[in-house]
Amino acid sequence: MNKTGGREIVKISDVAKMAGLSPATVSRVLNNHPYVSEDKKKRVAEAVKKLNYFPNSSAQKLRGQKVDTIAVCMPLLTNPFFAYLLEGIDQAATDAGLQLLVCQTRYEKKKELYYLNLLKSKQVDGIILASIENQWEDIEEYTKHGPVILCNEHCRAANVSQVYLDQVYGGYLGTRYLIESGYNRIAYCRGEYASGLSLERERGYRLAIEEYGLSSREEWVFRNSTDFQSGKQVARNIANMKDKPNAVFTGSDQVAAGIIVEAKRLGFRVPEDLGVIGFDDQPVAEVTVPSLTTIRQPVQEIGKTAMELLIKEFNDELEQPKLVTLPLQLIERASAKQPTN
Repeated sequence: MNKTGGREIVKISDVAKMAGLSPATVSRVLNNHPYVSEDKKKRVAEAVKKLNYFPNSSAQKLRGQKVDTIAVCMPLLTNPFFAYLLEGIDQAATDAGLQLLVCQTRYEKKKELYYLNLLKSKQVDGIILASIENQWEDIEEYTKHGPVILCNEHCRAANVSQVYLDQVYGGYLGTRYLIESGYNRIAYCRGEYASGLSLERERGYRLAIEEYGLSSREEWVFRNSTDFQSGKQVARNIANMKDKPNAVFTGSDQVAAGIIVEAKRLGFRVPEDLGVIGFDDQPVAEVTVPSLTTIRQPVQEIGKTAMELLIKEFNDELEQPKLVTLPLQLIERASAKQPTN
């Protein structure tokens, strides 16, 4: 407490200290935030009364703006994976009485920072990032203005709660399956942008290749493969190669479906001439001919868990950031041969 003109000035930090809570929690109580327990409200009320604390009404008005809106930043809304992820987020948000503002970054750093500024300007109460376009040091300052949760992608430098999967293992699992199925010239597909997620899957792919003593050519790594049409282009590229791969591990069921459709049109037999494995286990995986072997991600659970963590942040229920790793599962269908051992 400071003194001005002989009068003691009680600050919010003094109230927090007496109540045994963080200043952020005290601020939520004073601003009538709904996600605060009755016990914490009582402790703040008692401290306010004992200290004779009077909040700055104008500052409180500015800080207390609450819009019950969460921004969800996604790179591409046309990718079905993110539609299912959004469904999981929306389920948990609806249960909590919150609405979503869906923001498409298109993998652009400036757009991501623009949407993060919505948190700084109090236009949203929190943000869920389904991808990371900027370096974490450029994002970290925004966490001072409200909760930020990462889902889908994992960032070791980030000091916030995250929901993710072991993408290195996913890349390794799919590639190993192809190798054990008898394929020895395996290609890999990833997106145009070198996100942490795609790089981790590629690392798993290369780990399996190295472990089994195989080699991979750079021309077998397709770096602009994000949808059905680019998958068809991958098949055309393979058809034009002298030294062709005999299997492809993709980072997307959409890409895998495009490869299968175009490969068959070009005269390849799937899986005899070209084995194909997808990623995500979207509905398209069951309707391709042959049906698609893929790596299943619990997409909706990822989104639901991320939203639940954000609500816990609002409630001040997390003493420290929480890291949640969800499981991957290989789904065997007909687009790749069955393991021989």
